[in-house]
Amino acid sequence: MNPQAATARQTALETPSLPEGKPQALGLSPSRLQRMSDALSREIDKGTIPGVTMLVARRGQIGWFEALGRQSPAATAPMTRDSIFRIFSMTKPIVSIGIMQLVEDGFLLLNDPASKFIPEFAQQKVGVENGGRLELVPPARPITIQDLLRHTSGITYDHTGDGLVQQLYKESRLRDRSITNAEHAAMVAGLPLMCQPGAEWNYSRSTDILGRVIEVVAGKSLGAYLTERILAPLQMAETAFHTGAENAGRLAEPFPNDPWTGEETKLFDMLERPAMQSGGGGLVSTTMDYARFCQMLLSGGSLDGERVIGRKTLALMAANHLDARVKINGTLLAPGHGFGLGFAVRTEAGMAPFAGSVGQFFWSGRGGTFFWIDPAEELFAVFMSQGPGQREFFRNLVRGLVYAAVE
Repeated sequence: MNPQAATARQTALETPSLPEGKPQALGLSPSRLQRMSDALSREIDKGTIPGVTMLVARRGQIGWFEALGRQSPAATAPMTRDSIFRIFSMTKPIVSIGIMQLVEDGFLLLNDPASKFIPEFAQQKVGVENGGRLELVPPARPITIQDLLRHTSGITYDHTGDGLVQQLYKESRLRDRSITNAEHAAMVAGLPLMCQPGAEWNYSRSTDILGRVIEVVAGKSLGAYLTERILAPLQMAETAFHTGAENAGRLAEPFPNDPWTGEETKLFDMLERPAMQSGGGGLVSTTMDYARFCQMLLSGGSLDGERVIGRKTLALMAANHLDARVKINGTLLAPGHGFGLGFAVRTEAGMAPFAGSVGQFFWSGRGGTFFWIDPAEELFAVFMSQGPGQREFFRNLVRGLVYAAVE
């Protein structure tokens, strides 16, 4: 290992951890946790994924933390506990906490219109498909901060469907990492909405818009705000919108082609400093960094004496904010689930095709990472990989394996 890489590795090893305990003392079965690792190893051996990390914590202590397989298919280096991953949409819960801090500070209200902070949204129209044409009509009401948090804004993503509005998204420069957050927000405001605000749940670029709201209110870049208010207090020193060249030997990478479809896998360069600090999907992080964020959530908003968000504010965020009148589009929300302010929320003990508890909240990233918080079991789990095409398979697999170990 070269000196720079050795220094980077040593710095990572010195990053604050969480207490580790014996699985039995935490109500976790060691033999069943081993079965989980064996199952993940089988998938690695089959070529489903280059490597993974898996962390399970309960009652304030880590009960299981393993790194399996290779960090990158192009190298022999093993996956390690401090490997760095693109966490994509696991950025969203962090940014959502940032917005709710500003609510707690009295700088904004959940029912404030987005146009109060980004004036371009005052002119936005709703796109209605009629006979293969797109008709533009006025919104019945403005998009609110609450809409942006719970994805009921009418904003969309270009990869979630082939509607006429989504086709306009595909033709735009919204994926260009060289534009600024301000330019991105203006572009989104210049495109039609998928539906009337509040009418439908559409997974979307809404959290990117929240990132711009933070910049406007706080008067600083999104990265600077997140570092000051969330990442530094939680000692998440490895989490940012890019990582330095000294960490080039720690980057987790996917197969160049999807092992199931053969399609080319395209993920962003973690060493590149983007102009756009995407609040919806731009952060890179490590398993332990994100575990510290999760422990803060499980502990009601504080960690190691640092309160990041109020207990009641967090309870509001982790509650379901979708009622029966809201049409849920797509497959990201499984049956028996709703959505809160930045998190999916389990509302039924049954219905979903995986185990869990009512009241658990979670989200994931399209690169192959996910986490969940289960207050009823005093448990959280973090899974990290870089395999976009296999992400849903592993989400379902790992949930079942973890809950099988809960005693």
